Amino acid sequence: MSNKNIKDKIAVPYAEALVDIAQSNNLLSETSNDLSSLSTILYESQDLQIFLSSPLINISVKKELLKNLFRDQLQDFVINFLLVLADRRRINLIKTIIEKYLELTYKLESVVIAEVSSAVELSMAQQENVVDKIKLLTKSSNVKLIINKQPHLIGGFIIKIGSKVIDASLAGKLARMSMYLNAS
Repeated sequence: MSNKNIKDKIAVPYAEALVDIAQSNNLLSETSNDLSSLSTILYESQDLQIFLSSPLINISVKKELLKNLFRDQLQDFVINFLLVLADRRRINLIKTIIEKYLELTYKLESVVIAEVSSAVELSMAQQENVVDKIKLLTKSSNVKLIINKQPHLIGGFIIKIGSKVIDASLAGKLARMSMYLNAS
């Protein structure tokens, strides 16, 4: 079992518990916003990620930092959730837990998540066009795009919706052509 699968397996019960708490308090969307903000902060601050993941730093120091840092930014029960993760030595999985939480809430709200990788930035018109095509393809009314710029694709795009992958990139076409030529 890969490291990612192990992390996913550990993270899911925590994400499910957080969804249950948020649902019972009618704070599902607010919690999603809080966790998205937290995810952005973690993405932008490599030092914070290292600090929280380090087994050498005392748990009480981590908890104090979490309280002080997020007191005015996150809801109390989200902060309490982070403190529980710190106590259980699972704070290093927070990014995976956030990812699983968002997946669960999108599933509850019938939102389709589509990850679009492109060689160049997509304009708003292109993004709207992709959303419309995905709505037709998935028969869903809600689509959330996650856009990644990946210059190595050379041109075109790759769309991932769940386990489906649509590879319309130049790099993908060249790779398929190479496999075809090597097979003959």
